[in-house]
Amino acid sequence: MGLSVSNIVKKYGEYTAVDNLTFEMNSPGVFALLGTNGAGKTTSIRIILGMLAAESGEVRWDGNSFLAAEKPIGYLAEERGLYPKIKIMDQLVYFCTLKGMRRQDALKALDYWFERLSVAEHRNKRAEQLSKGNQQKIQLIAALAPNPELIILDEPLSGLDPVNAELFKGVIREEIKKNKYIIMSSHQMTTIEEFCRDIVIMNKGKTVLQGNLNAIKKGYGRVKLTVKAEGNISPLAAECGLVASEETPNGSSYNVQNEEQAHKLLHMIIDRKIPLIRYELREPTLNEIFIEKAGGGNED
Repeated sequence: MGLSVSNIVKKYGEYTAVDNLTFEMNSPGVFALLGTNGAGKTTSIRIILGMLAAESGEVRWDGNSFLAAEKPIGYLAEERGLYPKIKIMDQLVYFCTLKGMRRQDALKALDYWFERLSVAEHRNKRAEQLSKGNQQKIQLIAALAPNPELIILDEPLSGLDPVNAELFKGVIREEIKKNKYIIMSSHQMTTIEEFCRDIVIMNKGKTVLQGNLNAIKKGYGRVKLTVKAEGNISPLAAECGLVASEETPNGSSYNVQNEEQAHKLLHMIIDRKIPLIRYELREPTLNEIFIEKAGGGNED
């Protein structure tokens, strides 16, 4: 059955931070919880983790009431959460024992993750001696070492250079292959598209879009057109009722009403023998959908 979040409501006085959030993860994979700053994502995560109490609603696992304290959950927070003056190894062993691991099992798991994330040389350093990227690696180790079935990743690639971002992505792929349930929150929409099957987009505490990402994109249809040609095609586009929404060195972008409108422009370019370099008719990206649905803005 997996994870079920039903009608979660969280208020602070008259302000509703989360307004009837509902979603299910019925099978292993990656679920995306998205929204601008202040949309209610982190509050929702903290309710799932049992760090905050909701006014109403419930969180269930396999049909039963879900108490995070009774089930190991891997949580990578966006904020740094390490003790700056304490040795990394001591902290991680402590965190693992809090999750119910025996010390010898914790040490074995930590040895693996130190090598996997290339931070073995830092195990006896204090957290304050590590770069932000390496602190992020240590926090990921703390989340994964107990081998949790449910993993929550809040901005997992934040502040990472491209090399370490790929390292983290590799680890996420490995956890997916282990049939883990993963909730990911990120502002990097390309990463969400790479990993996530189902999404929820929140705006000011409310769910504004929810469902299977591929089905959502298919529902929009191929309404984004990019054209690059050796010549001025603006008059031809105007004849087709198109005005460029963006001009870049890679071409002119248009929002089309239907595929026939895009094909009409293509035929006009071909009929006039204008050399065509690029013609791409596609579904909107998640980033474009996100801006449409959550672009109203929120405060931190």
